[in-house]
Amino acid sequence: MHFVVLGSGRVGARVAQTLDEQGHSVAIIDSNPDAFRKLPTDFSGQKVSGIGFDREVLERANIEEAYAFAAISNGDNTNILAARIARETFGIDRVVARIYDIRRAEIYRKLGINTTSPVSWTASEMLRLMLPDDTQLAYSDSVYQVKMLRIFPCEDWVGVSLQQTQKLLDIKVAYIGRDGEPYFNLSTLVIQEGDELICTVPSGRAEQIERAFKRPPAQEE
Repeated sequence: MHFVVLGSGRVGARVAQTLDEQGHSVAIIDSNPDAFRKLPTDFSGQKVSGIGFDREVLERANIEEAYAFAAISNGDNTNILAARIARETFGIDRVVARIYDIRRAEIYRKLGINTTSPVSWTASEMLRLMLPDDTQLAYSDSVYQVKMLRIFPCEDWVGVSLQQTQKLLDIKVAYIGRDGEPYFNLSTLVIQEGDELICTVPSGRAEQIERAFKRPPAQEE
C-alpha cells in the first residue's frame, strides 16, 4: 500500500520510517528539505519538498494512489487544509490530521477526518489511525491481561446510559470523551453521537467488545 505523510518532524519521520520498514510505499512531504535529516539513512521512501496543501506537491507524492494520508506538520491550518484537500479533492477515505486545538480537532473528527489531540501525539497513534483493521487499542497490560480500548459506539447506542452499558457488556468505562473534554461522572451520562468511550476489558474479550459497539444493544450476546 502507498501512504503519504505531511511533516518530517519527530512524529512524521517516525511514522514514515515505520511504514517504510513494514514494506509499504511511502512519500513524505515537508517545506524544509533539512527536515528530512530526521529520517534514517536507509529510508527508501520518496522525499518531496514543498507546501503540503499544494495540489502539485501532493501529486508528486502520488496522492492519487494513497491508501491513507497523514497531516503531521506543526501548523493546524496547514494540517486541516491538506487533510481536506486529500479527502475532498483526491478522494482519500483514510485521512488523519494532528490538530493542536482540541476543540477544532473534535469538529473535524465529526466531519470524517480522524484527528489526534495533544494527549496522543505519538507515532503509534498516527499509525493506528492510518493502517487498516483498526483495533481501537489504547493500552495493553500483558501482566494482568487487561486492555484499554478507545471505542466510538454506533448510532444505535445513542441514548443508552453508561451504567446500563457497563452492566450489559460487563465492562468498566473509565471516562467518556465529548467535544474535546473528558467526563468522569458516569452515573448521570448517556451516550451521545460522537462520544468516545475509554473502556477497560479483559484482553480475551477485546474483540467481542469492539463488535458489540458496532451493532444495536439488543443484539448483544
